[in-house]
Amino acid sequence: MNLICLIRRRATARSLCRISPCRKLSGSDRSPPSSDTTQDPREEDGSEERRRAKRAPGTVSVLLFPGQGSQFVGMGRGLLKYGNVKEMFSVAQKVLGYDLLDLCLNGPEEELMKTVHCQPAVFVTSLAAVERLNQDNPAAIENCVAAAGFSVGEFAALVFSGAMNFAEALFAVKVRAEAMQEASDQTRSGMLSVIGRPQANYKHACLQAREHCLSLGIQNPVCSIANYLFPDGRVIAGHQEALDFLQKNSRQLHFARTRQLPVSGAFHTALMEPAVEPLRDVLQQLEVRRPEIAVHSNVDGKRYMHDKHVQRQLAKQLVSSVKWEQTLHEIYERTQGQEFPHTYEVGPGRQLGATLQKCNMKAFKNYTHIDVAVPQEG
Repeated sequence: MNLICLIRRRATARSLCRISPCRKLSGSDRSPPSSDTTQDPREEDGSEERRRAKRAPGTVSVLLFPGQGSQFVGMGRGLLKYGNVKEMFSVAQKVLGYDLLDLCLNGPEEELMKTVHCQPAVFVTSLAAVERLNQDNPAAIENCVAAAGFSVGEFAALVFSGAMNFAEALFAVKVRAEAMQEASDQTRSGMLSVIGRPQANYKHACLQAREHCLSLGIQNPVCSIANYLFPDGRVIAGHQEALDFLQKNSRQLHFARTRQLPVSGAFHTALMEPAVEPLRDVLQQLEVRRPEIAVHSNVDGKRYMHDKHVQRQLAKQLVSSVKWEQTLHEIYERTQGQEFPHTYEVGPGRQLGATLQKCNMKAFKNYTHIDVAVPQEG
């Protein structure tokens, strides 16, 4: 039985995704499902991109895709009636080997929270939210000029942009999540959300935490900024002993608030190095195309320029800080008096809206959240 591949085609406004056959994966297969043949957007005449460039800033849209940590039991409820959502979850069951929809709807929560499950769950439900947006407000899809995703959300942004095939990208997310979990299991580590006061020096705090680890006999200790969220908002990740030091000395370090995140490892640090090669190997097997809209990389906030750029940055992203604050500056940079685009956060949670509000209040005024759970009727 063949898989169904869902590929977003920006050249037509009729449907968000196109459906075509792909080969079936076995549970132990490390090769992604083969993609169908599609025209490389670089071979087109470029009229679509030029047409978008001429649109008034206030009439276009930007889509933001959330990452791990936004998941919750119940997401996906009521979404099967939209577009290709039913087919997407059917594909997910074949690629992943378990019923993702049932896990999203019913949990148990401890299973959904696991890295190996929540990354595919956030990826699929975010694209399901795009289908909802496409039905409720098709102009938001047609007029989209840029997208960005936080960590695993970047894969959803790339599928949305036409750069990656849905089934192939989902398989890459599966390999990514498994490799990150394996890397996490090697070291007792974690992530710490930090709100700092103006005088806080995050890099120096990380240095002090590493020196503390060395005093405990920990070789090659890791403690670094994993996420740049907003001014004075950071996530620091590394050895658990380093994070314990930061929390214990938070007042001296001028941290106003710290909170240990419910994740299994130090993502986006050097401790994820063992996960890079498995992901890189899979990415090199995928058919990747140049995004048909601007998609911004977590590594540096810059837009992707070509297929090799996508493959290189997605692998590098695992051990690099997520430059989300910098990405938002890139997307929303405007001259004085110029209108801001409509922004849609597509996926579980409203964390990206909260960071946008702290980074750019003017842009946030045009923000809308597209939820992944439809309220039950009457």
